[in-house]
Amino acid sequence: MSLADEIFQRNCRDILDHGVWDTDQAVRPRWDDGAPAHTVKKFGIVNRYDLRREFPILTIRRTYWKTAVDELLWIWQKKSNNIHDLGAHIWDSWADESGSIGKAYGYQLGVKHHYPEGDFDQVDRVLYDLRHNPASRRILTNLYNFQDLHEMHLYPCAYSMTFNVSGRTLNAILNQRSQDMLAANNWNVVQYAVLVHMLAQVSGLEAGELVHVIADAHIYDRHVPIVEKLLQETPAPAPRFRMDPTVRDFYAFTRDSFRMEGYVPAPFEDRIPVAI
Repeated sequence: MSLADEIFQRNCRDILDHGVWDTDQAVRPRWDDGAPAHTVKKFGIVNRYDLRREFPILTIRRTYWKTAVDELLWIWQKKSNNIHDLGAHIWDSWADESGSIGKAYGYQLGVKHHYPEGDFDQVDRVLYDLRHNPASRRILTNLYNFQDLHEMHLYPCAYSMTFNVSGRTLNAILNQRSQDMLAANNWNVVQYAVLVHMLAQVSGLEAGELVHVIADAHIYDRHVPIVEKLLQETPAPAPRFRMDPTVRDFYAFTRDSFRMEGYVPAPFEDRIPVAI
């Protein structure tokens, strides 16, 4: 079975059985009918995915991984904060009339900073260090810029990546302050697994472990029945992840540079409401 399914089901079962509800508190998110969107949560979940073993995508329901890759490229390649540069409509609720989401996500990655070696934005600094300073323990990105939070339409959820080279293996830690387990958990895992594969290939390394640290892992009240059904699904084998081996420039990857072989997810007809 897919390890990603096993981890997801274990996390969700733990949250439902042992989590803490926030129904006694005032909460910011609202459903589209105006009702408060309450959650049950666990604090401090840590998951490890060995990308050498298999690709961490759910089979108990479909993850629209091509769209997830589109968003990843929007943030990490285009370094954009405008939804007009993104094919999907997942950010529409947070965009203003010009399409901007403020100084969030891609905007932060694209800001240049001065170093002794020259001026780099955060992505280019990672690429430089992976090639020239692989022993460094300072290879990381951070989107949570307190100076700009008031100009972000949504504070970053997945806010930090730390990269570590061990021998010829690239490992990474994804830090996330908040995680909607049903709507976004595997979406983010797939994105950052792809990112580790991309960075490893263009740096002459092998993708190793992705460690996902979630501070507040939660299930929304209206998602509980859907999650309960997913807990009854039997996982299928993980598909084979393939990446165009000829791409050596990080900025040359496109959504068509990747494919999943043998991805046969279980049927899933439920509509997932999103709290705003």
